[in-house]
Amino acid sequence: MAIPWKPASQMTHITKNTTRLDGVVKVTGKAKYAYDMLPDKCLIGRFVTCPHPNARRLSIDTSAAKALPGVKAVWVEGRDIYRFSGDFVAAVAAISDDVADDAVTLIADSITWETLPFVVREDDARQPGAPGAHGGDRSNVREATNENEGDVDAAFADAQAVIEGTWSTQVQTHTSLEPHGMVCEWNDAQDAITVWASTQGVFSVREGIAQAVGLDESKVTVLCDYMGGGFGSKFGSRTEGNVCALLAKDAKQAVKLLLTRKQEQTNTGNRPSSNQWIKAAAKDGKLTAFQTNAFGTGGITGGAGFPTPYLYSVPNRRVKRDDVFINAGNQAAMRAPGHPQGSFAMEGVMDELAYKLGADRIEFRINNDPNATRRAQFRDLAERLDWKNVPKEMNADKGTVKRGWGVGAATWGGGGGGTQAEMDIHQDGSVVVRCGTQDIGTGTRTVVAVVAAEQLSLPIDAIQVNIGNTNFPPSGGSGGSTTCASVAPAIKVTADNALFALFERVADAFDTSPDNLEAFNGSIRTKDDPSNSMSWKDACALLGAEQVSVRGQHEGGLSSSGTAAVCGVELTVDTETGFVRVERAYLIQEAGLIINMLTVESQIIGAVIQGISYALYEDRIMDRMLGHQVNPNMEFYKVLGAPDMPHIEPIMWMTEESLARGVIGIGEPPVVPVAGAVANAVRHACGARVYDLPITPWKVLAALEGANA
Repeated sequence: MAIPWKPASQMTHITKNTTRLDGVVKVTGKAKYAYDMLPDKCLIGRFVTCPHPNARRLSIDTSAAKALPGVKAVWVEGRDIYRFSGDFVAAVAAISDDVADDAVTLIADSITWETLPFVVREDDARQPGAPGAHGGDRSNVREATNENEGDVDAAFADAQAVIEGTWSTQVQTHTSLEPHGMVCEWNDAQDAITVWASTQGVFSVREGIAQAVGLDESKVTVLCDYMGGGFGSKFGSRTEGNVCALLAKDAKQAVKLLLTRKQEQTNTGNRPSSNQWIKAAAKDGKLTAFQTNAFGTGGITGGAGFPTPYLYSVPNRRVKRDDVFINAGNQAAMRAPGHPQGSFAMEGVMDELAYKLGADRIEFRINNDPNATRRAQFRDLAERLDWKNVPKEMNADKGTVKRGWGVGAATWGGGGGGTQAEMDIHQDGSVVVRCGTQDIGTGTRTVVAVVAAEQLSLPIDAIQVNIGNTNFPPSGGSGGSTTCASVAPAIKVTADNALFALFERVADAFDTSPDNLEAFNGSIRTKDDPSNSMSWKDACALLGAEQVSVRGQHEGGLSSSGTAAVCGVELTVDTETGFVRVERAYLIQEAGLIINMLTVESQIIGAVIQGISYALYEDRIMDRMLGHQVNPNMEFYKVLGAPDMPHIEPIMWMTEESLARGVIGIGEPPVVPVAGAVANAVRHACGARVYDLPITPWKVLAALEGANA
């Protein structure tokens, strides 16, 4: 077990506000992303994509493209069946964008297709006789969950309140600002390759690229200094990375292959949809029964898993959930996979039961939440929302613009481990830390510096941080809210090891043992006599030419898993236009030992923004007749914009018990409860329930018309 963290009250950097190390280079445009890399004589890669939602490639002729001046390499997909519009068919590498585009056109025009029956909407795919998304008469429906517990029928018969409804959520695409892709530079003399990747995992990319081009992993170097968004979709080398590497190997030079915005929408993954018919019951303020028949689509191959019933305790439940396959791009893990879908429906159920029971909506949740931290968070949230003065009834405002309040809750696992690091302390006092982790925009680079500076008792600018390189000690992928809980302990252990190694080297100068030395405020001193002190630089000067170099790794006791969060939203609904505007949002998040307060607050604010965007705007729209996505761009695939931003208040839940748990990852849980809270606030504001996301103006007006009827 590692040396425990110091008490928060004794910390200089950890738990405080630290400006990001990369803040200036990012806002000034100096930060170099994979998209910015252009090695000498770099070729431009482009994909040829399938124009049909389900088709067999009968023939393809690449000879004209290969003969085009400036085309240096061509790749063709080995399979001949393509199951969604936009699927990768072939690729080229050429000396310019224009030549690459011309070559793509020549190949696309050469292909002979046999179009096959297709289906791109879940309801259609579930019908008897529907075209098989995978061809033939294979069913598009696969049972994923079938659970029964308790006596559901008896609980419904004995209930004081029973509600029933169908909640549905849309497919949400990742919409990363930096497209998926890589720049690969082949070194023919060394039979090696260097890869600049937009990735959440440099080591998984190294493994994939090595396999794709037939090299040992020692011959593959993957770099990721900065990354422009992934949300779970940028793990591994993926097709675009493997093809880029193959083109570079074939051309024997560098190739830059990053996806177009359309390909980014259709090919890189999405959050699956959900459709949840739910019947639920309560008695004496407690949930007693829950029944659901649910399904969703993860596209052509993936499932659509989501937890249901979500979060709250229900003793009697009957759950049936199916995965539905359609001819559309496949799902990929997206920030808190499955949880927003489960939360949206369950939080709606909780509100409807509370209304029917005549119960307070927050108290009803407290009565049914098994987690003590969330129960306390709900009480805190009620104070911040001034809940005692919030109208209990719906549709309380007299004017056309109605104000409403809604709440929701979240849970998440997380955890950490598997990260290693190394540290050098030089005779001039400089400190260098190396760790193979990548910073995907969450502030990991700054986390490394904060922890190292804390343990060495140095200013943060005294730490040189090197990350995002497979030549550094290994670390895991950045996903599942595990990065900070993996990296921070590894850096602490490494810094502790380095500090003790320094003590061993300089102890004689203090006429004491290494165990009697400590770092304090930029100096080294003896514990039993603090006046026996030496500045950090003077102590390091004693090292001479032989620097301190140590390695460390994540150890238990410094991080933990499992976290709780609650969200409260205040918004207005214009009943004449149907427009919803979120005015304020509160997110209370259990965060354990916070390494950098600014980073955590940024994570929460970003999650709330993404949750509101999911609730009100984002929607992948598929053309039922043509089988294409009709909005594969950032013009018609709507995301929350600057004019729509509400006031967002991130609140850290920092009890002594929470701090004692060590570092907890919180990248994902803050996004979970937002959509449910927004939907409940709309219901409270105008009295009409919108059961399916996104909550667009026309859906609000339709719900109001139905409620009035």
